[in-house]
Amino acid sequence: TLEADGWNYSIHVTFLEIYNESIRDLLRESDEVFVKHEIKIGDDGNRTVTNLTVKQLDPNDKNAVSSVLQLAARRRSVASTDMNAVSSRSHSVFTLNLTAKHEERNQIIRGKINLVDLAGSERLDRSGVEGKHAKETMSINKSLSSLTDVFSALAQQSSHIPFRNSKLTYLLQPCLSNNGKTLMIVNISPTEASVQESICSLRFASEVAKVELGRPKRGIQEVRKKEQNSSTSKNRRGARNEV
Repeated sequence: TLEADGWNYSIHVTFLEIYNESIRDLLRESDEVFVKHEIKIGDDGNRTVTNLTVKQLDPNDKNAVSSVLQLAARRRSVASTDMNAVSSRSHSVFTLNLTAKHEERNQIIRGKINLVDLAGSERLDRSGVEGKHAKETMSINKSLSSLTDVFSALAQQSSHIPFRNSKLTYLLQPCLSNNGKTLMIVNISPTEASVQESICSLRFASEVAKVELGRPKRGIQEVRKKEQNSSTSKNRRGARNEV
């Protein structure tokens, strides 16, 4: 195994939602939302979200994994509409960061996987929502439209990709660039009443299928111990770390 060869692994996770173009920490301790979160790009080019709760996980500890998922589910913004009794009012992003270190070789390998749950597009005349829920619908539809624009630009190999048009696309830019790979699963309704939504979803999927991101590369960093300590300090700056 790689562990026997001297590699040591650590896993840290975050869980957030994008609600009305604002980022919320789904692993926060309090039910209230007070902390402001921003997307920042460090000197090393890594993209992070400030002030997120970061939890270290042992993938073999089923209880710890379940606890993280259950907490995020309680924090997620949902509402009842005429179309769905438990309708997601935000997009959620679960991020798993894997770090492998080999002390003798002074090497570090970092990998990241994002599991994204997109809120479905919604028509106000069918969902029947009003007030703040109508605002949520418009925000969801706008961000999905921005995501479609990104995929269309990528498919056409445009010189400008509009990643900055929404928090969702700006956050996911590394996944949709040359050194990332993306798998999308599109769910559609089998009912005749939802045929228009299903057609829109299939059109969206057809745009996504045209995109070719290229082959990702494994990056092995050659670092000294002092640089490792400095890198660890920078990565954890601005975040609450829990074990």
